[in-house]
Amino acid sequence: MISVVNCITTQHNIWLVLVAALVCVSGSWAVLRLFSRGRSVNGAEAIGWQFLAATAAGASIWSTHFIAIIAYHAGTPVTFDPVLTIISLLIAMAGSFCGLMVAGTIRTSWSAAVGGALIGLSIATMHYTGMLAYVAQGTVEWDMRFLIVSILLAVTITSAAIHIASRDHGTANKTISVGLLTLAIVSLHFTGMTAFKLTPIYVDDSYSNPAAMQAMALAIALLSVIIIGAVAASYLIDNQNRVRSISELEHMALNDALTGLANRACFNDRLAAQIRLANYGGPKFALAAIDLDRFKEINDIKGHSAGDEALKVLAQRMRDSNDGTLFIARTGGDEFSIIAPVDNRSQLREVLLQLRAEIIRPFTLDGFQASVGASFGACMFPDDAQEMETLVSNTDLALYRAKTEIAEKICFFDKAMDDAVRDKRLLAVDLRRALENNQLEVYYQIQTLVSDGSVTGYEALLRWQHPQRGFIPPVEFIPLAEESGLILQLGEWVLRTVCSQCSSLGTNTRVAVNLSPVQFLHPNLPGLVADVLSETGMKAENLELELTESAIIQDKDRTLLQLRQIRELGVTIALDDFGTGYSSLDTLRAFPFDKIKLDRSFMGEIETSKPARAIIRAVLALGRSLEIPVLAEGIETRDQLAILHAEGCESAQGYLFGRPAPFANILSGHKDAPAEALRSALNEMDRAMTAASPSLRRLG
Repeated sequence: MISVVNCITTQHNIWLVLVAALVCVSGSWAVLRLFSRGRSVNGAEAIGWQFLAATAAGASIWSTHFIAIIAYHAGTPVTFDPVLTIISLLIAMAGSFCGLMVAGTIRTSWSAAVGGALIGLSIATMHYTGMLAYVAQGTVEWDMRFLIVSILLAVTITSAAIHIASRDHGTANKTISVGLLTLAIVSLHFTGMTAFKLTPIYVDDSYSNPAAMQAMALAIALLSVIIIGAVAASYLIDNQNRVRSISELEHMALNDALTGLANRACFNDRLAAQIRLANYGGPKFALAAIDLDRFKEINDIKGHSAGDEALKVLAQRMRDSNDGTLFIARTGGDEFSIIAPVDNRSQLREVLLQLRAEIIRPFTLDGFQASVGASFGACMFPDDAQEMETLVSNTDLALYRAKTEIAEKICFFDKAMDDAVRDKRLLAVDLRRALENNQLEVYYQIQTLVSDGSVTGYEALLRWQHPQRGFIPPVEFIPLAEESGLILQLGEWVLRTVCSQCSSLGTNTRVAVNLSPVQFLHPNLPGLVADVLSETGMKAENLELELTESAIIQDKDRTLLQLRQIRELGVTIALDDFGTGYSSLDTLRAFPFDKIKLDRSFMGEIETSKPARAIIRAVLALGRSLEIPVLAEGIETRDQLAILHAEGCESAQGYLFGRPAPFANILSGHKDAPAEALRSALNEMDRAMTAASPSLRRLG
């Protein structure tokens, strides 16, 4: 070690040694950065990066060697063999490329160490090839101990440097690997120079010009720095582009592309962080959800591009009204969420009122004056919820209530009120599961002629026996199906089930199936009915579809067109719950129904109320004048039946004739004992008429 230090300090120009060291350090930094980049990619790109790394390695190794050689005080005239000098440069570059390819492209536990050893061998080979190019007037002797040690140092230290560089990209390991590679190059050279013993012999009067040699050393240093700099610049440019690309990708991943606000993913991360902060003693905060009202009208009238522009305008207004304390995100199509650092509901209400005022303010889109409403649901943390999932759920419940209420558009979570909403939502989920798992069943109720009690048909009624809650009446789950959008799937299931079960009934027996107003939103309801009839073999004349007046009022032209198309299939159409709508007479004028069903609400008062009796008489007269049969629903007593018979009602349906039952029960009773069933119905009607005679006289 002392000999090596003496060689450096006494036999070399220390300033040129420092220049060589500077070239070596900068080259090592560039080589290892490029090597790491090459390891992070594959294919041709990896080869390209390793080639650039090999170019930087060859330039820095070769330049370090020759600058240090020039710094050596030979004490005799020296020259360089040009061929061997060039060969030494090529050895450095080729050997480095081979070593870097092994270390960078072969992914095993030993490849980095082996590749580093190959680079160390190339450094040693380059050095001693360069020494052969060193021509001096004198005799040369080698101390083989130092020569062997120099090679071992180059191989082992370079192997360690590449191994560390490939293992981790941390700052400490980067620094260590750069230092080791520099040490490998420097230790090889100066240990090798210690092994080099030159005894001058003056053969002629030629001499070396020290100034020229030093100038050449600086030129080599400058050239190598330029090469290393060019290679390093490519790394830095690529690195900057990668950083920019990653930044852009992160922005795209965390921000909504249309409005520039945070997106749902970013919002979820921020909300989770806010909850953690609050749990560790941080400030309270509130979560608010916004749903735009009447936004769909903009899309329908002006198109989706106008809708996008409207969202941009509204998002900008939210940003402008934000004092920097609110975190605003777009979490859906026209849905936004806000995290507000407030202590109580009164503070939050002020914030939301100000924000709502900005949102509902009219704006102009391409000369079109537009405005939207806004419903707000809000929940305080931790007062109203202590977990993220519960907080979001409670906020959604409050928003749902705000959307359904007319007067109050900012609703805070209320446990008593919103638990009922949550229960409805859970029931809607159970309903979907019941449909998927065939837990629903169709029951049938008999429809008869009032005159002789004969069976004319059946009404299909959907029944749901919940596994935990028991029987759920249709009046509860049908509105849920309509609200959740499940009614289309549910209605198709009922229609298909009824047609499959009743396809074998006689020609004169009709089965009525109720249609929800929402079902008329089906893109091709007549086509669906035609397909079901074809697939099940159900006769069209045996199928009767019932609808209420509300189905027609919502979109009269479209609904009436669909009804006409369905009727052309041979299916009959009945108007259900007649007498309870807003425009019954206009409805009858607009479409020639095959049957009118008198609402059951009139049956409860028919025995005691003159107005109810008068309305029934008027409806029956209207049906006769329009030649439309009338069926009365909800017949439960003999007196009711007697009155209907006296008034001339043709058909009836109700518990008096039988409760709804599964198809197997109805079919069995209808086939096995038709005569007995008819006689029983006639006898019951006769007794009802006899018992109702006082009432007839009293109300007549």
